[in-house]
Order: sequence, then C-alpha cells, then structure tokens
Amino acid sequence: MSTPTGFMEYKRQLPADREPAERIKDWEEFHKHMAEEELRTQGARCMDCGTPYCHTGIDMIGGTSGCPVHNLIPEWNNLVYRGLWKEALERLHKTNNFPEFTGRICPAPCEGSCTVGLIGQPVTIKTIEEAIIEKGFEEGWVVPQPPEKRTGKRVAVVGSGPAGLATAAQLNKAGHTVTVYERSDRVGGLLMYGIPTMKLDKNVVQRRVDLLKAEGIQFITNTEIGKDIAAQQLVDEYDAVVLCGGATKPREFNIEGADLKGVHYAMDFLNGSIKSYLDSNLEDGNYISAKDKDVIVIGGGDTGSDCVATSLRHGCRTITQFGTHTQAPMERDRINNPWPQFPNVYTLDYAQEEAKALFGQDPREFSIMTTKFVGDEEGNLKELHTIQIERIVDETGRKIYQPIPGTERVFPAQMAMIAIGFDGPEQTLVEQLGLETDRRTNVKARYGKYNTNVDKVFAAGDMRRGQSLVVWAINEGREAAREVDKYLMGATVLV
Repeated sequence: MSTPTGFMEYKRQLPADREPAERIKDWEEFHKHMAEEELRTQGARCMDCGTPYCHTGIDMIGGTSGCPVHNLIPEWNNLVYRGLWKEALERLHKTNNFPEFTGRICPAPCEGSCTVGLIGQPVTIKTIEEAIIEKGFEEGWVVPQPPEKRTGKRVAVVGSGPAGLATAAQLNKAGHTVTVYERSDRVGGLLMYGIPTMKLDKNVVQRRVDLLKAEGIQFITNTEIGKDIAAQQLVDEYDAVVLCGGATKPREFNIEGADLKGVHYAMDFLNGSIKSYLDSNLEDGNYISAKDKDVIVIGGGDTGSDCVATSLRHGCRTITQFGTHTQAPMERDRINNPWPQFPNVYTLDYAQEEAKALFGQDPREFSIMTTKFVGDEEGNLKELHTIQIERIVDETGRKIYQPIPGTERVFPAQMAMIAIGFDGPEQTLVEQLGLETDRRTNVKARYGKYNTNVDKVFAAGDMRRGQSLVVWAINEGREAAREVDKYLMGATVLV
C-alpha cells in the first residue's frame, strides 16, 4: 500500500495520446509519457485491498482476470510512489521478461480486476509498468546479464515471438546454451511483424533482442523448421526442443466470392506493410495498399483494428469494420459481467478513434454478417453483401447467430480484410514429428508440464493454447522453461 487514502484523494490519470488527425500521417507510436511526479501520484492510488486480484492471472468466463505473469503490482506501485524506481524495476523483472512490450500492447486485464475499480476508476497499472522499464533503460539499469556458468545442455527454440523469447531468456538464465530459429528475416515473431509500429516501435523490440544476444542467445533467421531444416534433425542435435511457433493458420472464410482480387487475410496485409516500412519506408511498394479504396475489415478484434489503423495511414477513401458481436454497454453489466472479470464496455481503441477523427463516426458495424463478396467482370472486388444478425439459444441450448430477415445491405468495397482469428498452428512441423494435437489442432502438451508425446519436445504459447494474449505467451514461455530445466537437470533454478 502506498497511502491509505490515495485512491480517494487522487483521480485516475492517463498519458495524453498524440492527436488522431496528426498521428495518422506517420507510423510512430501514438502514446505520450507522463511526468514522474504524476506517475508517483498514480502509484499512490493503489489501495490496501487485502487480496490483490490484479495479479491473479486466471481465465474467467469470456476472458482473463488479472495479470497472467503474476506481476507484483502492489509492490512496484508502492515503490514508484516512494520514488524507488530501481527497486520497482527489480520487482517488475522478477515476473516479466519484457515489460516494455506488455506495457504498450497488453489490454491490461490487471486493471479490469483492480479493486479500486469496484467503486471508481482503476489504478493506471499499465502506464506505470511501461514507465518503470523505460526509466530503467534511461538510467542504464537494464544491462546484459549472461549466466555465470554453462550447463553444457543445448536447447533449440522454434519461433521468436513472445513465447519463444521468454523461453529462451529463462533457459539462458539457467545456463543452458539456447538457439532460437525464426523463419522471417527479423527476430520477434508477431512483436516484429504482427503488431503495427504505431503500437509497438520496432526499435523497442530490437533493443531487447540485442540484450538477449549479448547474454549469449543465438538467433538464426530466414530458417523454417520443417522446411529448411527437418524437424527430426533438431530433435537429434539438441538436448531439448521447445516449439513456440504460434497459431498462425488463418481461419478460413468460405463464402461466395472470397477468391476475388481485393480480398485478403489480415496478417498478409499487416505483415507486408510493416516489412515494407522497415525495409524502405514503404518506397519499395512490396505491400498490399489500401490507398484511395473503400475498405471493409471483417473482424472486430485487435487484428481488425490494426487493419483499420494501417489502412488510414495508407490513405484509404473510406473504412468500415464489421463485428458479429453487439455494441457493448456504456457501463459494466454487474450481473453478467461482474468484477473481477475484464469489463466489457463500449470504448474506442486507437484505430477507431483515428477513423472517427477523420470520417466523423465510429467505423464499426455491429451484429453484422457478410453473406457474399461480389466482383466486376475482371474478377476485382466491388461490393460486400451483408445481413444483420442476433444471438439466440437454439433447442439444444447452444448460442448461435441467426440472420434477421429484411436487414440486407450492400457496401461498396474494392478491398476487404479477413480478420476473424486463427485455426491453430501450421501443421508441417507437427506432422513431421508425429505430435498429438487437440480438437483445435493445437499441439497437445499438458499445462504445468508442457511436454508433448515426443521425447525431448515441449510446446508453449499460442502453439499449445491457441490464439491468445501476448502476456499469456510470456507466461507460457516462462513456465515451459521451468519444465525444460527440470527435464534437463532434475530440478530447476528458475522461478
């Protein structure tokens, strides 16, 4: 606890964002930072709540409650309030390898379960988290910390996303020699190519990768396991292999006209834009452009919103985002969405805020379903046909979406992005190793053990649990590293 009455004395404050109409002109991060004194005041709002649900990290109905990496939030809030920034950084790094990532892109389920939120606005946990790690870099406190000795054990990590990086960081800390294989030309997985630069500057990612390299981790890029190197070869050459390849197989959208020119999967659109921006500031033209087009984004999640923001920066003519869900209420439903569940309330995220600033309204259409794509004589997309839907309970008790007759509409569009999620990991490596999978085609590895049915092979992150949050990926990477360390050494030094 910082001060017993801080949550009553001080109001919640957030750092100002750059003006939407201005920031869509570039690809830089849109957040500004708060002054140190303001951050200390925000830390003072953390109350003596007895049971701090903010760091529980559990799956509740419909979402996550609390921090999946179990950040010691009340402790570092108090240390920030007292001006003890270095000590706060030490507490933060005990549970989270990459707070500079989570402090920027995590949806902050910790704040949704903050006890102060029961009677007012929650503590600005995410803002304080980012401030702590950035203070650490500014002061030179974040430096390479290679292990004092090596165990002689060699571990291969497949995939350099958040789960892979967390696994590698922890196993390297335990003294094992770790090699990370990445099929792209840059390290970082979705941190590098899946998340736009305005949410996560790629220099921030590279800064951490450089630290991991300095600590002794080897990264091999442009190498796809199962294609450039046989999966079994990896198993034969290393003492353990950890699969952190993510859930990158896009969910198919099998409706009429889905093969028309102008219909794209969201990640193809986002990855191409990010790579072209990093390679040439978009001058090479090696990306799918939304310039001067009427764009429809199908999918109401974060990936869909990133497509909206990217399209705006390309210079689209109009932008609309479809979601099958209903518009959320303005306030938390205390019966169906009680604390400490993540609050399902109406908000504008950064992309929707930008679209509203440019076009005058929220770009989202709720409770809507695309029925077909229609093209012109040359096979180019020209419009989408839709119908409104409602969620009902059928005779078997299942909740299903039902079309509402008479609500058909037509939207002009020369470009559509499909952002409806993923159907698990790609199967090449899975099939080569003969790995068991669950009904969703995720690699079957027991939570708490992370070992697969193949000796020496472990799985973690989205590849094991399915599409999820970055913070869950970090959690899984840390936990898998503990189990690999136990497997190799009989016990673990990792926490």
